[in-house]
Order: sequence, then C-alpha cells, then structure tokens
Amino acid sequence: MTAELLITKAKEAMEKAYAPYSGYKVGAALLCADGSVYSGCNIENAAYSPTICAERTAFAKAVSEGQRDFVAIAVCGGKDGVITGLFPPCGVCRQVMKEFCREDFLIYMVGADGSAETRTLAQLLPESFSL
Repeated sequence: MTAELLITKAKEAMEKAYAPYSGYKVGAALLCADGSVYSGCNIENAAYSPTICAERTAFAKAVSEGQRDFVAIAVCGGKDGVITGLFPPCGVCRQVMKEFCREDFLIYMVGADGSAETRTLAQLLPESFSL
C-alpha cells in the first residue's frame, strides 16, 4: 500500500471522530506487514482521561485482531474536521508505538496542503524505554 492510500484512509477515519469538547478531529490509518489496514479516530470524553487518540484506537483494533507486525501509520487532524497542520502523535501514542514497532516504523503526518512529512519512530521518540 502506498503512503497516499494510507493517508486517504486516515482522512476517512478523521470524519468519524467524536470531538465535542476540543473540536479537533484526528484520524489514523495503521498499516500491518500483511497489508491489512486498521483505522482509528479520536474519541473524547467529558472526564478527559478516558479520551483515546486516533493512533491508539487503530493499534487497539489491530492488536485485538491478533496483529503484531506494523509498518507505518498516517495521521491527520484539525479543527472541525479541516486539516489545519501536522498532528504528530502525542507522547502516550509514541510509547504505544514503541511497544509494538521497530525503530524504522514510519509515521506520515499530513499537512494542510495534503502533503505529508515522514518520520521514523526513532526520530519521534529518541532514547525511548522498552524491554
């Protein structure tokens, strides 16, 4: 699967986000080594701590289906569902990625113009903790 197709799936996931508190909708599409893709959106909650990011939603869906080998993820987001700039994964999401992914795992962050900046997990989470 190409980066462009993964980005398209992330944009589709963003449309399903539940963000009544912040108004920021985020979508993610996670590519597995076998070619399957799991999408996720952010799901907010009035209590805040139960809120789950799009990236962790995608990982939870994939892992719950038995996936453990991941290649890349595309992430996009913006106010009221309009992509307004790069939405890099938060620290918690980066740590979840570290739990399941190698250092060369690719993260495509979609900009307002539709282009994507690509980073590896090692670049976004240097000197990270893992077993």
